[in-house]
Amino acid sequence: MTDIQTLTYPTVLDREALHEFSDALTDRAHDIERDMARLSTDPGNRVLIADIFRALHNIKGDAALCSVPMAGLVAHPLESILTRLRSGDVHYTQMLGEVILLALDRLELAVDALVANRPVVQLKLAVLVEGLEKMGRAPQSDIDLGAAQLINTITGFRPQTFPLAVVGKPSSQVSSKGGVAKDLRFFRSLALQFETRSALFAGRTDRLHQLALDTNRIAGSPVDEVQLEAALYLHDLGMMFLPESVWIKLEKMSKVERAILHAHPGFAAGLLERMEGWKGAAEMVQQHHETWDGKGYPAKLDGTEICSGAKIIAIVDAFEAVMLKHGARSHGSSVLRAIAEINACDKQFAPEWIEPFNAVIRTMLEH
Repeated sequence: MTDIQTLTYPTVLDREALHEFSDALTDRAHDIERDMARLSTDPGNRVLIADIFRALHNIKGDAALCSVPMAGLVAHPLESILTRLRSGDVHYTQMLGEVILLALDRLELAVDALVANRPVVQLKLAVLVEGLEKMGRAPQSDIDLGAAQLINTITGFRPQTFPLAVVGKPSSQVSSKGGVAKDLRFFRSLALQFETRSALFAGRTDRLHQLALDTNRIAGSPVDEVQLEAALYLHDLGMMFLPESVWIKLEKMSKVERAILHAHPGFAAGLLERMEGWKGAAEMVQQHHETWDGKGYPAKLDGTEICSGAKIIAIVDAFEAVMLKHGARSHGSSVLRAIAEINACDKQFAPEWIEPFNAVIRTMLEH
């Protein structure tokens, strides 16, 4: 029987041990995603299945050792499913793989929330575990259907498979004349230069541009599109003035590194403030890492103080970061899992912009 209380309102029994578990989980999740990527192209590989089983078994053991029972409850049905895969009782499918990775994502989000003293109720862990337990007992013929239903229940989206690199054709540039058009072309050239700093960023500018402008338009275009476009091009320009060891880093940052990172919005915002006609874009850039719950940076503004353009950029930037995180782990994250992670962080983003963004993603999935 599912332990709803532990999964919905977990208690931290040993904070130091929790941090140790979090670090170990990050490493094991990386290994699992790498092996899942290989398994998707070689679904009958018993060695890979055994390695994934062993990693999940170790997560379960780490959870017990570090007194994180919530994590053990999530890992247990995953281990049961891998036991059936290992014995040949059921066979690997892409839909089953998607569920396993979604569950792993949710576990990482839940542990991160516990470390940061945030609630986990929005992650629907009890529903997830119950669904995984049913899949662990289901015949092969029902596996994909059960997986699809669980994905839809947890995320609110029908499962689809989409490539990481392109989510849509870049929309046409905002029509403008004279100096504004020249400025936008220059801003875009800087954004494209930023892309060259890492192969992982290829196509990033157009993806962010498409998602942000489409989100704004679905909401009725309350944000000036020209200012939003400029802000999208320059919001991360300040990163180029930071040590690459800080901003091209997938591991957890130290406090010193985090403080250095928090300075980057001010560089591009300062540039825009000194250019005639770009005050709105400067405000968006300065605030794009502020969060709805007031725990963002650099000014820790609350949701009512953050401008709408910055709220849009925060969502699309986070979505891109989730896709990048999983892509760097050698398993291209589906759009489905990325949007599920964004929706799970309900205190980080402005609620009035989540549904327009979801509508953009739904349209993309449908087509």
